[in-house]
Amino acid sequence: MKAADINIHLIDSYFGLLKNLNSDAKLELITRLSDSMKTSKKVKGKSLKSLYGAFLSEQSADELIDDIKKARTFTRKRAEW
Repeated sequence: MKAADINIHLIDSYFGLLKNLNSDAKLELITRLSDSMKTSKKVKGKSLKSLYGAFLSEQSADELIDDIKKARTFTRKRAEW
Protein backbone atom coordinates (compact mmCIF):
# COMPACT_ATOMS: atom_id res chain seq x y z
CA MET A 1 0.00 0.00 0.00
CA LYS A 2 1.35 3.44 -0.90
CA ALA A 3 1.66 6.25 1.63
CA ALA A 4 -1.04 8.23 -0.17
CA ASP A 5 -3.44 5.26 0.08
CA ILE A 6 -2.73 4.95 3.79
CA ASN A 7 -3.39 8.66 4.30
CA ILE A 8 -6.69 8.46 2.41
CA HIS A 9 -7.69 5.44 4.49
CA LEU A 10 -6.87 7.33 7.73
CA ILE A 11 -8.81 10.37 6.56
CA ASP A 12 -11.82 8.21 5.72
CA SER A 13 -11.63 6.55 9.14
CA TYR A 14 -11.46 9.88 10.97
CA PHE A 15 -14.27 11.30 8.86
CA GLY A 16 -16.45 8.33 9.78
CA LEU A 17 -15.90 9.17 13.44
CA LEU A 18 -16.35 12.92 13.08
CA LYS A 19 -19.23 13.24 10.59
CA ASN A 20 -21.82 12.95 13.35
CA LEU A 21 -20.50 15.94 15.31
CA ASN A 22 -22.66 19.05 15.45
CA SER A 23 -21.68 22.15 13.46
CA ASP A 24 -20.09 23.96 16.42
CA ALA A 25 -17.86 20.99 17.24
CA LYS A 26 -16.81 20.68 13.58
CA LEU A 27 -15.93 24.39 13.43
CA GLU A 28 -13.90 24.06 16.65
CA LEU A 29 -12.06 21.09 15.16
CA ILE A 30 -11.32 23.06 11.98
CA THR A 31 -9.99 25.94 14.06
CA ARG A 32 -7.71 23.70 16.10
CA LEU A 33 -6.39 21.91 13.02
CA SER A 34 -5.71 25.25 11.32
CA ASP A 35 -3.93 26.60 14.39
CA SER A 36 -1.79 23.48 14.66
CA MET A 37 -0.65 23.95 11.07
CA LYS A 38 0.28 27.59 11.69
CA THR A 39 2.28 26.95 14.85
CA SER A 40 4.11 23.78 13.91
CA LYS A 41 7.78 24.50 13.41
CA LYS A 42 10.13 22.26 11.56
CA VAL A 43 13.60 22.00 12.97
CA LYS A 44 16.07 22.53 10.20
CA GLY A 45 19.81 22.41 10.42
CA LYS A 46 19.90 20.83 13.87
CA SER A 47 22.39 18.04 14.25
CA LEU A 48 24.23 16.28 17.01
CA LYS A 49 27.23 18.45 16.26
CA SER A 50 25.25 21.47 17.44
CA LEU A 51 25.09 19.88 20.91
CA TYR A 52 28.86 19.55 21.20
CA GLY A 53 30.03 21.17 24.41
CA ALA A 54 26.54 21.48 25.88
CA PHE A 55 27.54 19.52 29.00
CA LEU A 56 30.02 21.34 31.21
CA SER A 57 31.82 19.65 34.06
CA GLU A 58 34.95 20.04 36.15
CA GLN A 59 35.61 16.30 35.83
CA SER A 60 37.45 14.68 32.98
CA ALA A 61 35.70 12.17 30.75
CA ASP A 62 37.50 9.29 32.46
CA GLU A 63 36.40 10.51 35.89
CA LEU A 64 32.79 10.77 34.72
CA ILE A 65 32.91 7.25 33.31
CA ASP A 66 34.31 5.92 36.59
CA ASP A 67 31.58 7.69 38.58
CA ILE A 68 28.87 6.25 36.35
CA LYS A 69 30.29 2.74 36.65
CA LYS A 70 30.52 3.04 40.45
CA ALA A 71 26.92 4.24 40.67
CA ARG A 72 25.55 1.20 38.87
CA THR A 73 23.45 -1.14 40.93
CA PHE A 74 22.35 -4.61 39.97
CA THR A 75 19.20 -5.83 41.65
CA ARG A 76 18.58 -8.92 39.58
CA LYS A 77 17.96 -11.90 41.81
CA ARG A 78 18.37 -15.41 40.51
CA ALA A 79 15.89 -18.06 41.47
CA GLU A 80 17.36 -20.87 43.49
CA TRP A 81 16.42 -24.38 42.42
